[in-house]
Amino acid sequence: MEDPQKKVKLFYQDNKRMPTYSEMMKLFDYKSKNAVSKLVEKMISVGFVAKDHLGRLIPTSSFEEIPVFGLVKAGIPMVAEEIKDTVNLNEFFVKKPEDTFILEVDGDSMIDAHIEEGDMILVEKANEARSGDIVVAEVDGEFTLKYFYKEGNKIWLDPANTKYKRIYPKDTFSIVGILKAVMRKY
Repeated sequence: MEDPQKKVKLFYQDNKRMPTYSEMMKLFDYKSKNAVSKLVEKMISVGFVAKDHLGRLIPTSSFEEIPVFGLVKAGIPMVAEEIKDTVNLNEFFVKKPEDTFILEVDGDSMIDAHIEEGDMILVEKANEARSGDIVVAEVDGEFTLKYFYKEGNKIWLDPANTKYKRIYPKDTFSIVGILKAVMRKY
């Protein structure tokens, strides 16, 4: 039998909501809601789901966890290990959800920082940054992704590609956010 948690996750991904008890009867080919109720209680007891104040099922933080199997050698092959832990990607990457957004990278000025055109970047809103941070900044009316540097009152942005020049703001400059993660699909 397929893992019930996997079926619930797939339903949630497809429908953007948790299944009702009637839908779970069909999903698991159960003949009674009592069987569904027992399964739900088991999923609650292991922390996979919970109930809200109205008694509706809601996903918990462990609902979105992804197994961590260990290390993989990028050199000499080795034996794969068993699951070591799990990671919730939201908790791992997003510290302040209300201040976090995603942008798609357009261009190749950050290629030497391993940020390529088409990559999705996770950015945390910020007004300030430390020298050396990769930031999304507004410079003279345009937005860009670059390394931020400040020395005294002097501010500039550096690309990570020798084809491009350093940017010195002429009129306006503000930091929009700081890069937190780069995501790429293969």
